[in-house]
Amino acid sequence: MSESERPRILIVDDEEAILETMTFTFMDLYEVLTTSDPTQALEIMEENQPIAVVITDQRMPGMTGVELLSETYQRFPETVRIILTGFADAEATVKAINDGHIYGYVNKPWEPDELKAIVKRATELHLLTRENRSLVDELRYSNLFLAAVMDRLRTGAIALDRDGIVRAVNQPAKAFIGLESDIQGHSIDDILGKEHLNELADRVRTLAEESGGSFEEVDIGIGPGHRLRISNQALADSNGETMGRVIMFKEISHEPLTRDLEELIGRVSQTKSPASGALREVLEGALPDLARLFDRVSGVGVESANMSELKERVSRIRTAIGNWLDVDDALVGDAYPDAQMLRDRLNIAGQRWPSSEPMPDGVVGLSKAVEDYYETGENPRQRIL
Repeated sequence: MSESERPRILIVDDEEAILETMTFTFMDLYEVLTTSDPTQALEIMEENQPIAVVITDQRMPGMTGVELLSETYQRFPETVRIILTGFADAEATVKAINDGHIYGYVNKPWEPDELKAIVKRATELHLLTRENRSLVDELRYSNLFLAAVMDRLRTGAIALDRDGIVRAVNQPAKAFIGLESDIQGHSIDDILGKEHLNELADRVRTLAEESGGSFEEVDIGIGPGHRLRISNQALADSNGETMGRVIMFKEISHEPLTRDLEELIGRVSQTKSPASGALREVLEGALPDLARLFDRVSGVGVESANMSELKERVSRIRTAIGNWLDVDDALVGDAYPDAQMLRDRLNIAGQRWPSSEPMPDGVVGLSKAVEDYYETGENPRQRIL
């Protein structure tokens, strides 16, 4: 074992002879630090962490061993604490156990082998404590990432144990059913006992009595048109024993609104332009439809990724159609409109239009007219849409 890998121990005693003896006893096994001044011991520990074990005499000038170990426990709780006492210090030993949370005490004069055995066990305890803390920290760190991922899912989830107690919940689930406080540790029956969740509670109980892949759709009175699809799935341990279940909530309030938007997009993209003004009429009619759809989406009052995405899509398509109409108007209304500005507005419109849908034929023609005008400077001042 290299010097850097050896456990570090600190010995505190006002007798130099004892410090020398202790150093000789432990120098082959540990990195040994010593001080005859208990008031400096805490500074040494501060500067040389981690200290696996501190061994201190009880009777020292300026600070007793009990006082030192008590302060050590407050500042460096992972450092294992051992006190050296005389037979006359029984009361101090009890106090050290209570106040300093000592691991062990050694009576003077001590047996070297006994002291070595105690320090060996103490360093092993320190290593185990640090490993456990590292594992706990790693688990906590992983749980933070897991919670962050779970909170970004579009599906709400509440995990229950066998007794119906909530053990985990993500933010979408809380948002979908209107819960603001932390519900971990509470009974699912108590949580769903609110008046506006009565129907949801009945559906959840029904699903709990069924097995495999069952789901129900339910409207709950948090806002107009608020609709959820719920499902129930059993949780099993590695031995196949049931350990609980997960209630899944999928917000489907957006589905009829999304269908309306898809129908509007299809109507626009599939419009042919055999006659002048055919596409313009469709586009001009689509703008108020989109405005009304935007208001309907906003009026549902459901905070979800699906609703946010739908609202964003409606807004982007309104921008695309508005830009197409404005560019077409500019070509007719102005003999020499800014060609680069027209190109930029068409570019923005193209980015806002859904990439999965084809551009209307008239928009393709509008883009060609703008490019021709950009290249030649000649504007025929004719409507394209």
